[in-house]
Amino acid sequence: MTQAKGKLRHLAISVPDPEKAAAFYMSAFGMEKVTSVKADLADGVYLTDGTINVALLRYKDDAPMGEGKTKDWFGVHHFGFWVDDVKESQKQIEAAGGKWFMGEMEGDNVFYELKFSDPNGTIFDITHNGWGGARKDGPAPEDE
Repeated sequence: MTQAKGKLRHLAISVPDPEKAAAFYMSAFGMEKVTSVKADLADGVYLTDGTINVALLRYKDDAPMGEGKTKDWFGVHHFGFWVDDVKESQKQIEAAGGKWFMGEMEGDNVFYELKFSDPNGTIFDITHNGWGGARKDGPAPEDE
């Protein structure tokens, strides 16, 4: 069996004020704003450096936070891998000791994530569609 590979292209940080955090990262590192969201699960701002998507999220509920954390816990929440085959990647994750946490592929929803926890309880997600502003194969060539 060929092992499916993933590219680290997403980082989510739980913050008390997404707009204020976004202003910091844009000013300090020149990141660009992709979009802002207001959703049932969390409000947030999505940034990119041209390769990786960074989600700055203010969660509204304890459920997505993971074991022992509440919506008022702040820090790195999860990271995400862009994979070619979600079902094959899920099999490999589970065979390696990872456990499904939340999320599912829903019809033709272009923005979804399946969240898992590793054997240490660290949350990560996978998708085959990527994240806004992220590039699966790295930064764009200079002549683009």
